[in-house]
Amino acid sequence: MAESWSFLDTFESNFRPLVVIELAKGTKKETIEWFTKRIVDKKANGGAQLLVKPLATENGDENIYLVGASHLRLLLGAETVGLVKECSDNSMRAFTYSSRKTFKDFADDNQNFLTMAECQYIIKHELENLRAKDEKMIPGYPQAKLYPGKSIVRRLLTSGVLVQIFPLHDREELKKLRHSWYGRVKVGYQPLDEIRCYFGETIALYFGFLEYFTFALIPMAVIGIPYYVFAWEDYDKYVMFATFNLLWSTAILEVWKRICAIMTYHWGTLLMKRQFEEPRPGFHGVLGVNPVTGREEPVYSSIKRQLRIYLVSLPFVCLCLYFSLYVMMIYFDLEQWALDYHEENGSNFSSLMLFVPSIIYAVVIEIMNRIYRYAAEFLTSWENHRLESSYQNHLILKVLVFNFLNCFASLFYIAFVLFDMKLLRQSLATLLITSQILNQFAESLLPYWLQKRQKMRMKKRVHSLKKDTDLSLVEQVNLEKEMGTYFGTFDDYLELFLQFGYVSLFSCVYPLAAVFAVLNNVTEIYSDALKMCRVYKRPFAEPTANIGVWQLAFETMSVISVVTNCILIGMSPQVNALFPDSKMDLILTVALVEHLLLAIKFIMAFVIPDKPRDIQIKLARLEFESLEALKQQQMQLAAESLKE
Repeated sequence: MAESWSFLDTFESNFRPLVVIELAKGTKKETIEWFTKRIVDKKANGGAQLLVKPLATENGDENIYLVGASHLRLLLGAETVGLVKECSDNSMRAFTYSSRKTFKDFADDNQNFLTMAECQYIIKHELENLRAKDEKMIPGYPQAKLYPGKSIVRRLLTSGVLVQIFPLHDREELKKLRHSWYGRVKVGYQPLDEIRCYFGETIALYFGFLEYFTFALIPMAVIGIPYYVFAWEDYDKYVMFATFNLLWSTAILEVWKRICAIMTYHWGTLLMKRQFEEPRPGFHGVLGVNPVTGREEPVYSSIKRQLRIYLVSLPFVCLCLYFSLYVMMIYFDLEQWALDYHEENGSNFSSLMLFVPSIIYAVVIEIMNRIYRYAAEFLTSWENHRLESSYQNHLILKVLVFNFLNCFASLFYIAFVLFDMKLLRQSLATLLITSQILNQFAESLLPYWLQKRQKMRMKKRVHSLKKDTDLSLVEQVNLEKEMGTYFGTFDDYLELFLQFGYVSLFSCVYPLAAVFAVLNNVTEIYSDALKMCRVYKRPFAEPTANIGVWQLAFETMSVISVVTNCILIGMSPQVNALFPDSKMDLILTVALVEHLLLAIKFIMAFVIPDKPRDIQIKLARLEFESLEALKQQQMQLAAESLKE
């Protein structure tokens, strides 16, 4: 492939803008010239060999640039990033330019062989891998230091010279996607392949998991309705329901692994090789040499990082957990006040007042979760993790621990300290429904309304232009650069994780939880689709093979739900009546049943393969062919050395 770069020109008459670069207003001319030159320079000279074109603005400032690439450049970039495409024999293989003719639907004049999302991902990869050579600083900004191997884009971002980089929407394709996705109310599956082609695998996997989880909740909802209507106080009848719930929670997570493997194999990401992780943008330290790559990069002591984690972050998280418990006790004082008020008055108004403390507490929980999220992000960034994966793992751990305690501590206290099943049902229903309403408003309705207002103001400003230029493109760029930024699927998965906890942890007490979860998720699919297409800038595609650490989080929640449901059933009067003389026998029986159910869960997880048999065979065949090709290559090298 190295020889292919030499004949690749940086000019193409049919320029197709794919990515927008917005520089800070007033950026020095020498900085712009240096940066754009590095973008268009040939690979041999340390450039990205892409195409750049300034966008005409209202006041003539050249701070917005459009980036594209020739078809040949994108094909070579596809090989560099390790994209996997379907071959003519229906197998999936890593794309190489030398074997391009063997891939399905490939033609030299087929500009659609790579999806627009893949093209934008390639450009993002090339821009992020623009590295300093001999420069000691960014031209025009002596305070922005550089050193050999430092990512130029990351330094420009941290220095405030570069405002943002984002991929452009394809308005025609987006219009088609909106129509097939949420343009009309219908009962059916989402167009996941179209979502993947437009937004990438990470977004498509989230919507695939949301759809799958919603369908998986339907049996629980259908079974839960008659239990709620006909057998409210008869707890021994909930044993079968709780047992089904526990087995259901294991089965759906194991089946999801198989569905996920099928989708990602078809999309090619299951076969993509994991690339060596570069230091994250916020990582800092003294300049040193990476022992693996041999490149100069910041080095930071792991001992200092551990001290920051255990002496600062951990005590702060514990303090937040204590504060959450303190707020919970205030909530119980309010509950007692509402109960006393109702006993004194006994009116319809006092009956409604019984729900007020739970509603207020649900709102406070959401506020505390969001404030803590910002604090957790600041702390995790301050810990100075070198890799993005390490940063994400520490952030997710902090957020999950706090959210779990903040959302479920009151329910555990009511169930296992107060032993008030009626209050538990009321609190669970109020927390679940209120949190769903607040999330829908905060994540979709409010951003959509704000974006609509911003769009109207921007349209008026753009139409005031009096230039002979492509007004539609100017309008599109100016509209999109003011849109909100989608920061990933973290909050979306977190919402589903908490919902899964509400449904599974106390299923034998409130069977209707699954019903409300289904209703919420149906609207969530449409509101999230609207959010992705109308509210936020288009995110860069990110190849992924699974939902990552969230799979482990859901599995952990399902294990905890076994324990809670077994204890709740053991606390019921009907079960207690079976052991009138010895509470120890009751405890041992509940523990035995709990261990038995856990054993069944783990056996099911072991018996159900993570990948279907045909996928396993295809992966094994590809591995065998790779080993054979490597063996042939080594034999050829050995034969050539013998000839010499």
